[in-house]
Amino acid sequence: MTQQKPSSDSLRAILADIAETMAQEPFRGSVADYIPQLARVDPAQFAITLATAEGDVISVGDADTPFSIQSISKVFTLAVALGNQGERLWSRVGREPSGDPFNSIVQLEYEKGLPRNPFINAGAIAVTDSILGQYAPKEALGQILQFIRFVAGQEDIAIDPAVARSEQETGFRNVALANFMRGFGTLQGAPERTLGVYFHHCAIAMTARQLALAGRFLAFDGCLSPGGARVIKARMARQINALMLTCGLYDGSGEFAFRVGLPGKSGVGGGILAVAPGQASIGCWSPGLNALGNSHLASRALELLADRTGWSVFAPR
Repeated sequence: MTQQKPSSDSLRAILADIAETMAQEPFRGSVADYIPQLARVDPAQFAITLATAEGDVISVGDADTPFSIQSISKVFTLAVALGNQGERLWSRVGREPSGDPFNSIVQLEYEKGLPRNPFINAGAIAVTDSILGQYAPKEALGQILQFIRFVAGQEDIAIDPAVARSEQETGFRNVALANFMRGFGTLQGAPERTLGVYFHHCAIAMTARQLALAGRFLAFDGCLSPGGARVIKARMARQINALMLTCGLYDGSGEFAFRVGLPGKSGVGGGILAVAPGQASIGCWSPGLNALGNSHLASRALELLADRTGWSVFAPR
């Protein structure tokens, strides 16, 4: 039996209830202290925003507070790369879950420098390098940022230079990944050139509201609204959603699919972009992370949301 589509008033009530539940959670996770700028963020913050098929934008909590989206930027970078290169991109990066931490080098050695998927760090570095095959670093970064601003409809989205600097000063494992892939020919440009762009797109700052707006093209088959302006091909939007479902929360992806049942992409800044196909794009944020590097409260909030709305992709339609 299919569930009735929740009304805007019902969604507002659901979000308010979720926010109240999150405020009472005794465990909030730990901030990503290995990136100095992220270690300074107040872990008490929480926000969730829905951008619905009806055009409603519904928020609760700290939804207008900017945060570092970190690895969520990999979704938008992948969309840019697919738009530029199409299926040729998949010769540079795989499409399988890794089962290992997001910054692991182990599989790269076994698999001769080919990253498992575009959402682990090695895969995102390879995707960034593929864009640099067509553009200079400043142009490549500008194209990624311009794309995010366009899909969000927000021109004030920008890179946080302090976070980018912090990433460059502490990103030793990413340097190792890039050089390892360069040795196998997966990276075709200079590692430091690719990493410069990678660190900067991970340092983009957005609010939960902006994140929900930016994800609409994934919720509506490549369009900004149902039947609206097309951003990417429907096939590409479905491919990205499939990868988000299977790989978007690293080695916690299976648990997230089990509990939430929505495509999602997390970042160590505490954000999660989730997609309810045909229903809504969801931006959720709380800085405290669980042991796998995903926001503890955002994961829990999205589980409650999926339960209350019936939006899981595995629910009957």
